[in-house]
Amino acid sequence: MQDAKEEIKARLPVEDVVSQYIELKRAGRTLKGHSPWGVDKTPSFMVSPEKGIWHDFSANKGGDIFTFIMEVEGISFKEAFEKLATQAGVELKRYNRDDKKNAEKRRRYKAAVELACKYYQFCLSKNKSVCEYVFYKRNLDRKTVVEFRIGYAPSGKDQLIKFLTGKGFKLSELRETGLLNQYGRDLFRGRMMIPFFDNTGDIIGFTGRILGEGEPKYLNTPETILFNKGRFIFGLTQAKEAIRRSGYVVIVEGNMDVISSHQAGVKEAVATSGTAMTENHLKILSRLTDDIRLAYDGDEAGVKAAERAISLANDLGISLKVVSDYHGAKDPDELIKKDPKLWQKCVEKCEPAIDWLLKKYEMNLDLSTGPGKKTYSDIAMKMISQIPDAVEKSHYEKLVARKLDVSVEDLLAKKLPEKKVFLKSIKTINEKSAETINRLKDSLESILVYGGKAGSKINLEIPENETRLSELELIYEHNYSKFSEESLIKEASDLMKRYKKELEKVEIEKLTKELETAGDDEEKTAEILKKIKELQKGR
Repeated sequence: MQDAKEEIKARLPVEDVVSQYIELKRAGRTLKGHSPWGVDKTPSFMVSPEKGIWHDFSANKGGDIFTFIMEVEGISFKEAFEKLATQAGVELKRYNRDDKKNAEKRRRYKAAVELACKYYQFCLSKNKSVCEYVFYKRNLDRKTVVEFRIGYAPSGKDQLIKFLTGKGFKLSELRETGLLNQYGRDLFRGRMMIPFFDNTGDIIGFTGRILGEGEPKYLNTPETILFNKGRFIFGLTQAKEAIRRSGYVVIVEGNMDVISSHQAGVKEAVATSGTAMTENHLKILSRLTDDIRLAYDGDEAGVKAAERAISLANDLGISLKVVSDYHGAKDPDELIKKDPKLWQKCVEKCEPAIDWLLKKYEMNLDLSTGPGKKTYSDIAMKMISQIPDAVEKSHYEKLVARKLDVSVEDLLAKKLPEKKVFLKSIKTINEKSAETINRLKDSLESILVYGGKAGSKINLEIPENETRLSELELIYEHNYSKFSEESLIKEASDLMKRYKKELEKVEIEKLTKELETAGDDEEKTAEILKKIKELQKGR
């Protein structure tokens, strides 16, 4: 596929691709703009048209047009590759004959679910009672119904099958796309149909809501070659532009919450669609923004879901916020029906997730009793132990101590056993360490390749990838082109020392993984903890 990649790059100048997302202004031989991730106050995003590369100095990201689309859209290389190929008018089949069979299979599957969607839309338009349900009971307007391509699956056992097989599709194809049930009949019957879109806007599956009473209330497409629920985020296709514009995303619990929110003007809303939040969900969203807001129900299930999301986010070094006040409504959908403007205000008024969670547990526990204080402090210290920032951690320790009317020292005496503390905190440490190592390596390699005499102070291999070398030249020009030779030599030595210290943190992570597998072997556990402490002292 290398030939296809080069053809796409030749047809799509990097500045044309980037300028679809951010405004660029000429600055000598390069172009400058603000980070699309909203992390800079002054323009720190640079594009080199002659080299065909970009680098965001504030977010420490860079590469070619493919890596840019991957980062800004939160999609895989394959998805970015296909998106840019379409934009460039490059026919991939010509370059990828070995994968032609699989590509044709996916094309057929997508054609089947696309046609199914059109069939469902047609059925909705012809059914007066269902239209009344959609437009009056669910309070959806025509613009929203069209935007989300909402339809209706008739109640017959094989009406969709007859329609699609009549259009030339085989039963085996319909089974592979998840449109059939275990008995070979229509999976969706008598339901309001809402399609799932992938990052390119193609339909990959459906969720169907029952119109009356019955279970399940929602029925989703099973896992297929097109649909992966662990990575899929409902509403993201429609929300991306709003997220980039406002700088935040709101995660609600249900698909109808997403649709109602978009209709109410809060188009940043998405949902994980019938499955618990995963690391993949958070990683995809964090590529678009670092302001992630949860809008979960305040019941026990909502609290548990938020607690799990906070734990996942801490492991990834992401801070979450929570939309907390629904003005008496049980969820966003109910609040929007009451007053759409109140929902807009709720989204703007959010608080740090850990504050919200502590308040919920404080309401549900009797803090005037010993058992209540014990349970609350156990939960609080578990969350606090995961906070990587020392100042933030100290803030919450003092906050919880005041609530329980104890000293911070008493609270800290409840700290988890040493082994557990290492295991719970290491993921966050490693995330921060990996980011720092990448920044340092960028600087060191740029000096190594383009810094002349100063490069001799750097004990690293010279990269061979041409795109990487071009990016390093951009980094060097931006950071070090005005350094004197003496200053650059000193800078290289200082950077190398910091780089080695960060590598020690990586070694600690490796030892911690060994600690996880040590089990009840006290001798091995003590030996590993000793090595970790020695490395920490050497910093």
